[in-house]
Amino acid sequence: MSEGSPPQPTALVTGAAAGIGAAFARALARDGYRLVLVDRDGERLRGLANALPVPCETVTADLAVEAEVARIEARCREGVDLLVNNAGFGHPTELLETPVAAEVAMARLHIEAVLRLTLAALPPMIARGSGRVVNTASVLGFFPSSTYSATKAWVVNFSQSTARTTLPHGVAVTALCPGFTRTEFHATAGMNMAGVPGFLWLEADAVAAAALRDSRKGKALSVPGWQNKVIVAIGRLLPAGLIGRMLTGSGSRNPVRQPQR
Repeated sequence: MSEGSPPQPTALVTGAAAGIGAAFARALARDGYRLVLVDRDGERLRGLANALPVPCETVTADLAVEAEVARIEARCREGVDLLVNNAGFGHPTELLETPVAAEVAMARLHIEAVLRLTLAALPPMIARGSGRVVNTASVLGFFPSSTYSATKAWVVNFSQSTARTTLPHGVAVTALCPGFTRTEFHATAGMNMAGVPGFLWLEADAVAAAALRDSRKGKALSVPGWQNKVIVAIGRLLPAGLIGRMLTGSGSRNPVRQPQR
């Protein structure tokens, strides 16, 4: 950094080792951010960091664990220019077949961690009058299909309501709602995606780029791809009862239950 040039901005990305999180890291590295990368998979995280052309701090942490989310919360309080809450996972089983502990872990990661890291990062951003938060939700947040979709509905609502408070202070909060994205997410969750038409899929790099573009514009909701915009419009317009019958009446166990990360 040359004398008199502005300091290099810092971005913290959770769930950064693969998929959309890694796509965020690559995009932000191209934009010149110093990166703090967080993931449970420390080995893959370090491999990604070594391949990026910017300074990277890697933190191996499971954000469903109290001590570890508290550690990242403290890092956010130190101040970051951009926070990307992207860590997440899905269940391959239906509600009554899923252990309660697994559901609680999902809620802690998708809801509690997002809440705590966002609230930790916001005060320094508001104090300086600039900053951005991107929270990865899902198009399923508009459909009552599973506990996964319920947590993502919370992310959408939380992000949009928080944005109304922070935007007058120069801080944008954006809910990213991807649809079917080509990552390892579904295979890791044991989900068979063979029946999903090819035109519905987006690449992770395109999803991350759209989210960052919408965040820079101060948008509270980012829905990448025309396909997903149509899906979200349907979810907003149709009565909840009709959506419920569509989700349960197609003959499959859960036609749109697959998480989109």
